[in-house]
This record gives sequence, C-alpha cells and structure tokens, in this order.
Amino acid sequence: MSNPEVVVVGSCMTDLVSYTSRLPKPGETIHGHRFSIGFGGKGANQCIAARRLGASTAMVAMVGDDSFGQNYLQNFKDNGVDITHVGVTKEAATGVAPIAVDDSGENCIIIVAGANLKMTKKEVEAAESMVKKSSVLVCQGEITMEATLAALVMARKHQGKLDILQYTFFPVVKTRSDLGQIQTIQGHGKNYMDKEWEVTVAEVLTSICIKNVKDAESAAEELLSRGCGSVIITLGGEGALYSTSNGHVHVSAEKVTPVDTTGAGDAFVGALAYFMACYPQLDMVEMIRRSCKVATVSVQAPGTQSSYPARDKLPKEIFV
Repeated sequence: MSNPEVVVVGSCMTDLVSYTSRLPKPGETIHGHRFSIGFGGKGANQCIAARRLGASTAMVAMVGDDSFGQNYLQNFKDNGVDITHVGVTKEAATGVAPIAVDDSGENCIIIVAGANLKMTKKEVEAAESMVKKSSVLVCQGEITMEATLAALVMARKHQGKLDILQYTFFPVVKTRSDLGQIQTIQGHGKNYMDKEWEVTVAEVLTSICIKNVKDAESAAEELLSRGCGSVIITLGGEGALYSTSNGHVHVSAEKVTPVDTTGAGDAFVGALAYFMACYPQLDMVEMIRRSCKVATVSVQAPGTQSSYPARDKLPKEIFV
C-alpha cells in the first residue's frame, strides 16, 4: 500500500481480558467468569477502527520478537493494514494490557508498554515518504515522547499535503511549543465511555476537573489559549464537545447499555480519522456526530478491536 489515507504512529498491545461480576477492591482476589486474549493498544486500535470503516491504513509501530508480536503482525495483515514500518525488536516483549471488565461494562487496565518504548525518532523518520502522501496522521503517546514528537514535527513539515493532524493522548504535550505542533487535539474527558484513566487527558493538560459540559468548555478554552487550533473533548455517554475560537458545539450521543467499554475512545478516534480522510466535505461537527455513533456501537459488544464495527454493520446514513 503506497499511499495510505490514514497513518497511525503508535502502540500495539496484547489485551488479556478477565470478565468479572465486579471490579476487585485493592488487595482483593475475586473470581472471574470468562477470559480472552485480544489485540489492543491505542494506536493499533485506532488504525483497525479506521480500516474497518473502509480507509486504507498503515501502522508505524514496534512489537517484540515473540508469539504476541507475530500474532499482531498477522492481525494487521488479516485486516489489510500496511505494516511496512512495523518493526520487531529483541530488546523487549510485545506490550501487554491486563484488563478487568465488570458486568456493567466498566473496566480497569494496566499497561506494560514493552516494545512500544523501543520506538525511536529514527523509525518514525524512516516512514516520512509514506506519511507525507497520507491525509491523516494519528498519534497517541503510548510510545516514546521522542517518537511521537518526531511524528508531529514531520506532519507540520508536510502540512500543505498532510491535511489533518490528529493527536489523542497527553504525555507528550508538556509545553506550549509542543502544542504548537498540533492542529487538532482530541482529549478525553470521560474517555468516551472508556474509563481507562482516572485522570483524563484534558484534565491533566489543564488541571480542570471535568464533570460536565461546562467544565469541558473551560478546559477547551484553556487549550485553545495555549495555541491549539481546535479541541475535541469526549464526554462518555454525553457525546463530545468541539471547540474552536468561534465557540463550542456539544454533540450528544445515543443512550445505550454498554457491554464492554474497553477501547471505545479509540473507536471514536479511528472513526474520526476515517471521516477526515474519506469525507473531507463534511464539517467537523458532522464528523464527530458520526464518530460518536461508531463508538456507541462498539460498546455494545465485548472486546476491543473485536467490537469495532465493519462498514456493512453500520447504518447506511453514516456513509452518505
């Protein structure tokens, strides 16, 4: 695949998921009723989500020289993802994410990054010819800061050709100059039904505790004042907030009973990248509305990538 529409620079994790009636308390051992192994990692999740909807995608990542890594490479191939720039290292194991999911769909996650932290600026720069031909670049921050910033700087360099830059995670953004590399920040308030982090992206960046839409507006205004072109803060079952210098737009989400919220935020980001790349004629509010629909579908099925809907499983009006 020489010209992917969406390129993701980010993480690959093997999800080790235990399903329980409730989440354990500190120091407590409880019985689970089901276990599964699946494919995860924010970067790979977003890449697969965009691919399932129909975007041509490519991954820039690192896995370990182990069975999890080999399985992950095959997973990308099975989903039609370009893996030209997915490296294999002997210096660390493939990243893993032990996950507990309770009967209400809530989850808690521990990430062991492993090979993801072996990604360097060199590996990212090797993918430059591919990145500059794409429409959307997606980064998260689950790999090294060095590698993520290299991707952001590269996107800035090719801004005239690379239409949209999507950034979705907080650790790499430490200064105003870092924020200056970003056109759009998609930070999580409630992590779009995805309680993976007690302290969320927008909250860490702004020190504003987000409990409602008004709080999200305040956080967005703070990020805009630091140089962001636009900000999207996802709000769980309340949808998402889109903010620019022209004001705020709250996009509501359909109310559903979740089965498993794991990776729902990544389904939203992958869908948004897809619409940015493949439906550039839509305005951002409409893209966000459609992305909320995709993420809402994902929480109604178990698993992470396994819950991401293919195009033919979604309402046709999403694609008109």
